[in-house]
Amino acid sequence: MMTGFRLNLSPLKEPLGFVKVVEWLTAIFAFGSCGGFSGTNVITLSCGDGRNETLSANFYYPFRLSQVPLVPSNTSICNHSVSATYLVGDSASASEFFVGTGVVCFLYSMAALLVYLGYMHVYKDSDFGPIFVGLLADCHPGLPVVGCSSAWAKGLQNVKDATDSAGISNTLALCKGNNVTCSVTEVATLRSLNFSVVFGYLNMFVWAGNAWFVYKETRWHSQKFSQPGPGHQQVPAPI
Repeated sequence: MMTGFRLNLSPLKEPLGFVKVVEWLTAIFAFGSCGGFSGTNVITLSCGDGRNETLSANFYYPFRLSQVPLVPSNTSICNHSVSATYLVGDSASASEFFVGTGVVCFLYSMAALLVYLGYMHVYKDSDFGPIFVGLLADCHPGLPVVGCSSAWAKGLQNVKDATDSAGISNTLALCKGNNVTCSVTEVATLRSLNFSVVFGYLNMFVWAGNAWFVYKETRWHSQKFSQPGPGHQQVPAPI
């Protein structure tokens, strides 16, 4: 049996190979658009005497908002003494789980493409290849994709709630009364984070399709359709 690497791009024209490329791309966009995020919201405080003062909230991956200073130290704002204040919330576990699962999906897709494009002659030679790849597709990265996408969607909503005008007003004691109005006047673009959630859910559906196509390559699927039906009667051999 020949086991050397032999490049063959024809599997890309079949669903089994094409879906791996889609998995690879969606995984890149999912964890890439989340893991590299950094943004700044500018908060304007309208003092009672007509003056305006500004604060900046710089937040970034992995979104440990409770460590992001809103007021870095004791200072005077709108003629009021304000103690050190931090944003509220922590979405680190959800974002890191999402990015980590995306990296695992990316590595799995790369390994599967290597097998399909370079070792398809070995993969097709026995049942072990399809069964092993199928078990990995179903049990290892596929199930966490479902949980991590939902967890990160909730974590992203928590980030939005903590950094909007209502969240800042609830966090900063100065904004509660004292004739001071707080509002976010410059909002960080969260488009890439929204895209990460979309690609996370898309990756989930692609994994489901991948599991089906891999299952069709195994003997379990072929035996299911090759077995005779319950109404089929075996014809006795002539004597």
